[in-house]
Amino acid sequence: MKNLIAILSIILVIVACSGVQKTSEQSNSNAKVENDTIKIANDSLDYELIIFEPGFNSWLVTQRPRGYYSQNFLEQKNQNFVVIYNSRVTGSPYASTGLYPQHIDYQYNIDYGYEVNYLLYHYFIYFQEHYKQNLR
Repeated sequence: MKNLIAILSIILVIVACSGVQKTSEQSNSNAKVENDTIKIANDSLDYELIIFEPGFNSWLVTQRPRGYYSQNFLEQKNQNFVVIYNSRVTGSPYASTGLYPQHIDYQYNIDYGYEVNYLLYHYFIYFQEHYKQNLR
């Protein structure tokens, strides 16, 4: 139960899009950081990325800055991480651990922009380090 509660608070990543959009629309996004909750929402793209993770925000500031990685690099890494993560949501023996509570709807043909890809990539790195998981 403790793991389930921790995991549910770890990640609530919801990425749902209705169509391909341009990166320039990212300027309309609202980024909001409250304690250890990071939320990025963009009404024009109909997506929302929420990361609930105690310690993630303070860990994130110790990582490479925005702009260090290209968006293409982040997208490729996220695609690989999402495939492995989603396979563990339903796959044994990982499904019973509670570490993979929810499917991540990350569509490869959607341009989510730099900020979403940056935060999602770093969440996966944090997740691997903090919970000693290997998503490679």
